[in-house]
Amino acid sequence: MAHREVVEVIGAGLTRHWRVDAVRFEARTPYQHVLIADTAHGVTLFCDDERQSAEATQLVYHEALYLPAALLAARRDRVLVIGSSEGVVSQLAVAAGARVVDHVDIDPDCVRACAEHLPYGYSPAELAAAERHEGPVRVHYGDGLAFVERAADRYDVVVVDLPDERPDEPDAQLNRLYSEAFLRRCADLLTDGGVVVSQAGSPALWRNATFRAALDRFGEVFAQVVPYVSDEHEWAFLCGRRAGGPDPVGEAVGRLGALGFTPATLDAEALRSRSVLPFSLRRPAGGC
Repeated sequence: MAHREVVEVIGAGLTRHWRVDAVRFEARTPYQHVLIADTAHGVTLFCDDERQSAEATQLVYHEALYLPAALLAARRDRVLVIGSSEGVVSQLAVAAGARVVDHVDIDPDCVRACAEHLPYGYSPAELAAAERHEGPVRVHYGDGLAFVERAADRYDVVVVDLPDERPDEPDAQLNRLYSEAFLRRCADLLTDGGVVVSQAGSPALWRNATFRAALDRFGEVFAQVVPYVSDEHEWAFLCGRRAGGPDPVGEAVGRLGALGFTPATLDAEALRSRSVLPFSLRRPAGGC
């Protein structure tokens, strides 16, 4: 019997084929095609045939996204999360001491499907409470760009967790949230000592164009840019601070013991070693 496959484009002329063993949820929402299915990596979320998270590796991804930024921030009481449908980042923020987490996502159907069918992130009851703004997490359904443009609150950490930038699709809705103007508005929402962090694409030499573009944007907006290049996943993340200290990684390591819990996928050595950009990204384009 032939298995269904998800064919994921991961570079020019290159695809990855995911065997689907069982479908738990599938729908075309007003914004995207959502599939939650069993794969070799456990229960896996795909949006528009792009793997967003999987049971086997999601914590590696989400801790790498949130924890370095939280450790770089002077405080982590108030957190804004844009995207990140599964809800894991919101849960990490609360575990790390956040009293308020505003979680903004444009696609309520996807967020609710994740809560219902993924074995990580929000449970249906947790999401329902967050939708009612009962407790520290407050879910808002809407455009992340519109939310930051009208926001009056200030945040210690702003997390931007979206599907990959699509430079070959200039009209793609999510590209607006990868713009320098959007990044500047996120920076405007920071408290003193606050941090903006974004998923920035892959650091692999053959697919790092969006990572290079993200580095350029962060460099234009922030006085200090600190990367976290995951050693156990395909992605890299960028943290931006409006004012930089002489040893940002030392600051993050120094706060690790006060985080409130022990991370499952990173430690002090990881924070130090993964804050170094890949060799080719530490040189000017075309340099030697």
